[in-house]
Formats: sequence, structure tokens, C-alpha cells
Amino acid sequence: MLVVIVGAGSVGCSIAKELLSHGHETLLIDPKPEVIGKSGLRGARWLVGDACEISTLREAKLEEADVVVSATGDDKVNLVVSLLAKSEFGVGRTVGRVNNPKNDWMFDDSWGVDVAVNTPRLMTALVEEAVEIGDLVRLLTLQTGVASLVEFTVPGDSHVIGSTVGAIMWPHDSSLVAILRDEAPITPSPDDVVEAGDELFFITTIAAENELRTLLVAR
Repeated sequence: MLVVIVGAGSVGCSIAKELLSHGHETLLIDPKPEVIGKSGLRGARWLVGDACEISTLREAKLEEADVVVSATGDDKVNLVVSLLAKSEFGVGRTVGRVNNPKNDWMFDDSWGVDVAVNTPRLMTALVEEAVEIGDLVRLLTLQTGVASLVEFTVPGDSHVIGSTVGAIMWPHDSSLVAILRDEAPITPSPDDVVEAGDELFFITTIAAENELRTLLVAR
């Protein structure tokens, strides 16, 4: 898979390092040539230039990319790059970094963003996940703001303990996609029994989140 990452700061380089370790081809675009030596990345390709310029994206052959990640610290740049990647180069999947939570509403399909990663919100969610056992926590917004990845840690007094996954009437627009138990991921099957302390991960529509919360949090 070819992934183009715009922005070679700490976030962009961290993403590139992970992708390279998994065998993916990675191209980083940044206007500052000095970031290449500072990055410490091995095996990555580089392009020095302004990713908001069509000429730079053409030089990067963006139409060949499977995924474009806009990871700069400037929300305006991330939006413009996502829009150009979609509208001018037909990139199949775009991921946009949201720096200011107030701009979250703009990161949708109208700006060519498939997945918006709100770093402050994600960090808040991970903190809440650690302290708010028994409540539904949104981790990521997916599919242009229509769906989300949410997590629920089952408290010791939950009414779902002892129930099989198949016996629980989950909301129509919510799917249980993973269970994390004793630090081991489990692919859910209808016969799996919910235990106290399980971390349940769902893909759900934003509209169905409250219904899912009501089901899980009910006493």
C-alpha cells in the first residue's frame, strides 16, 4: 500500500515509522528540507514542497496513492490537501488531522475527508476511558461524520454480564467489532459471553450512539 503523508512533524513521522514497520510504501511531503535529517526514518521517500500546490501533488504522483494522510499542525492545510486529493487526484481514502476541536465540523466529505482524527478529542476520550468505566466513550469519528468508533468498559454490576453476544438486542445501526479481554483482542461471535471488565468496541452511527448508551448503561 502506498501512503502519502503531508506534514513531517512528530505526528507525521510517527505515522510513517509505524507504516514502514508494517511494510507499506511511504512518501512524506514537507516544505522544510531539514526535517528529512531530523526524522531518523529509514526507507521512506521524501518530497520537499508545499502540498497545497497542485504542482507539488502532481510531482508526488498523488493519483497512485492508496491513502493520503494530512497530518500538519495547520487545519487549513489539512483541509485543502484532503480536498485536492479527492477532487483532483481521485484518492480512495483520506485521513485528516484535526488540531483545533472547534474545526471538527469542517472535516467531512465536503472537504474530501473520509476519516477525521481529532487528536485532542482522542486524548480526552482515552483519559475518559480510563476513569469512566461504565460509560460509552467515542474514540474516533469515521465516514465523514456519519459513524464512529466507540468503546464501553463493562463494570462489575452491569446487566449484560453473563449474556451471550448473540442474545443482546444491539441497536440496528451498531455493530460489536471487537472485545478486549485481559489485554487480548477477541473477534466477537454470537456464543461469546460478556464478562466484567471487558472492553467492547463498536462501529455505530452517530445517531445510534445514545440508543447504544441507553442499552449498555441501563441498570
